[in-house]
Amino acid sequence: MSEFSDILLHARRLQGATKDLSLDELFDAQEKLALVIEKRKELQAQYELENQAKIAQIEAIKKQMLEAGLDISDFDNSIVSDKPKRTRTRGAKRPIKYAITVNSDTTSWTGIGRMPVVFTQALANGKSLEDFAV
Repeated sequence: MSEFSDILLHARRLQGATKDLSLDELFDAQEKLALVIEKRKELQAQYELENQAKIAQIEAIKKQMLEAGLDISDFDNSIVSDKPKRTRTRGAKRPIKYAITVNSDTTSWTGIGRMPVVFTQALANGKSLEDFAV
């Protein structure tokens, strides 16, 4: 809660905060607070009217659904939807351009991205990339 509401809702704190005010100022504050309360009542009444209208519409729709023999589960998207679901297609895998076998361990590389360590070591030992072409 804010400090204002803490003071306003606590009788002793409110009395202490208003002890320097004259009676005329207190009556003025009382009138303003009454206006705020009246506005809040009007807003609450308007909200409840709107809410009652929504509830009435919901009940009317439920009644129509029951008369038509429908249930809320009948509105599943797969039944009602006219659009077919799109499936995401994955791109084709890139073809392997280079392969190397070290200690019966085969490492392949498409030539894109970071070069695997075994290729880097082989190139450092004097081999060329064309030696590993598939």
